[in-house]
Amino acid sequence: MIDVLAAEWHKLRSVRSTYYALGVALAGLLAGAAIAWSAAAAFDGASPEGRLRSSVSYIEEVLVIIPQLCLGILGVLSITSEYTTGTIRATMMAVPRRWPVVAGKAALLAGLAAVTGPLVVFGTYFACRSLIGGRFNGVYLTPLAHRLPVLIVTGLSVVVFALVGLGLATVLRSTAGSIVILIGLVYVIPIVAINLPAPWDARLGSVLLTNLPREITGTLDANTVFDTLLPPVAAAAVMLAYALLPLAAGALLVRRRDL
Repeated sequence: MIDVLAAEWHKLRSVRSTYYALGVALAGLLAGAAIAWSAAAAFDGASPEGRLRSSVSYIEEVLVIIPQLCLGILGVLSITSEYTTGTIRATMMAVPRRWPVVAGKAALLAGLAAVTGPLVVFGTYFACRSLIGGRFNGVYLTPLAHRLPVLIVTGLSVVVFALVGLGLATVLRSTAGSIVILIGLVYVIPIVAINLPAPWDARLGSVLLTNLPREITGTLDANTVFDTLLPPVAAAAVMLAYALLPLAAGALLVRRRDL
């Protein structure tokens, strides 16, 4: 397994797509700081009545979508690029059991995502806390200890997206198809859930990847359509299922079908 990890690490760091994906993911921090600066400037220029009515969402929880998609796409490319170039044959000849290849890719992607996700989330949070300060009714003056669980789980959700991307790509062997499904998880299915009749809107919303971090920490806003239906343990189990089921299916299929 050490040799597999070494080989997969060499592949990952020798292609430009890795650096592009990580660069765009980290740029989410700059985007968050820019949004916070713009929000603070708008608040300062508003009338007293406007300031009382104004509000702002937690920017880091919105912009985490950038590293989520970037690492998810990197997970897709980590294996579909080998199918496209045909190098997957050499890889599987070197590792006849095949499943360690998927496990090695998953381990490396999880490590990258576990660093990138929290870095963007915490970096954005502290930038917003500094730039916004006590504006918007002091939303960013909440003690860090109260926000810490959400920040940690939100940052680690990037790991799940990376593994989902890898699992989907291993099953589908299609870059475009896997990326479309990833984008659907973030953009399309939440829109569908909002427009479903009750109680199906809340039921579908409760198992969406974008809502699971707050369900795990018990902080999902009960005033939204995505009312909490899952307790923290169940939400954590669903998040693990998102990551592990596509990987397990991919590892099974890669052993059984022809290349």
